[in-house]
Amino acid sequence: MDPRSLTPALRALRLCLHLLMAGLLVLAAVRADSAAGTVLAGVTGAVYAAGSYLPSVRSSQRAAAVWLAVLGASWVALLCLTPEALWVAFPLYFLQLHLLPVRRSVPVVVLTAVAAILSYVGHGAPLNPGVFIGPLLGAAVAVATVLGYQALYRESERRRRLIEELIATRAELAAAERHAGTLAERERLAREIHDTLAQGLSSIQLLLRAAERALPPGSPAAGHIDGARRAAQDNLAEARRFVRALTPPDLEHGSLAAALERLCEPGAGAGAAHEPLAGAGTHEPQAGAGARPRVRFSVSGTPVELPTPYEVALLRIAQSALANTVRHAAAARAEITLSFMDASVTLDVVDDGAGFDPGAVRPSSDGGFGLPAMRSRAESLGGTFTVESAPGQGTAVAVSLPLPAGA
Repeated sequence: MDPRSLTPALRALRLCLHLLMAGLLVLAAVRADSAAGTVLAGVTGAVYAAGSYLPSVRSSQRAAAVWLAVLGASWVALLCLTPEALWVAFPLYFLQLHLLPVRRSVPVVVLTAVAAILSYVGHGAPLNPGVFIGPLLGAAVAVATVLGYQALYRESERRRRLIEELIATRAELAAAERHAGTLAERERLAREIHDTLAQGLSSIQLLLRAAERALPPGSPAAGHIDGARRAAQDNLAEARRFVRALTPPDLEHGSLAAALERLCEPGAGAGAAHEPLAGAGTHEPQAGAGARPRVRFSVSGTPVELPTPYEVALLRIAQSALANTVRHAAAARAEITLSFMDASVTLDVVDDGAGFDPGAVRPSSDGGFGLPAMRSRAESLGGTFTVESAPGQGTAVAVSLPLPAGA
């Protein structure tokens, strides 16, 4: 482990391990009956110190295994000279468990405990239960401590990652809510301008035209009426420019059909902006796209220019229906069809998913754009909205809007 990444508590534990190893080696050197024992204790301490400062030991399991093998060999040689060296087994347990993977460290710890017991017996010490229990109990405590700490560390890291993901998700949701609120306000303003100011100015213009035709030739009021009509016409054009500027971004770069085509592309969302594709096409889902089905879009009939509220309503209904298909239907295929008829325009969204009972649906508690919101959009423009579905038989959503006069 990199010393720079250690917390104060871990630095204190690391220092205690160093002091424990140094104290036990000094004890072994003092209690050794020969100069060779003192030299071996010093060599063992030098090997330990070298490994503590070598970066490769902290970064490579192979280097750590080599260092532990050299340290263990010098310790075994020291065991042969003095039984006091067996106490060094306790800090060795922690080193082995920390630097080696579990499948290797536990057997190595057991071998270390066995070597400590054999050295004690080999030096002629009297046999008693403590000779066997002490090293084995120390090994068990070391294994339980290190593995328990590692489990707590993994759990702490998992919770830290979950908290980071939660914070990131909360920020994304806040941004999405702000964006959705902005789009909703733009749509509301566009509808209000279209349904009030634009319609009023259009009516004023028609009334002024009728008044102009009803005036006798050479009437002095004709010029004033013509000026008023032109002013109404200019302001009507300006109001329509406002409506176009407030339309959803999906409709800013092309027709309704192009926006629906982009909506069907793999990975596309409510605001997908791609080059429009001509005609109908089938789009395969991208790898890892999850539950998103393969979506096909087609156009039927001769397309005509629709008022902005019509385009906004049809696009939002298609987005909401497709979102329901992705989230709830577990469908493999879906199809969006835009049909232009003599007196109406219809939109159909059909999937082969799990289906549901339309009679059991209740309005969502969060006010989301579910079936009631789609129905409200259609009926606000004088249209109809129907849902056909049954458990296990897929779902078909259809909306029909009457074409305005002159469309």
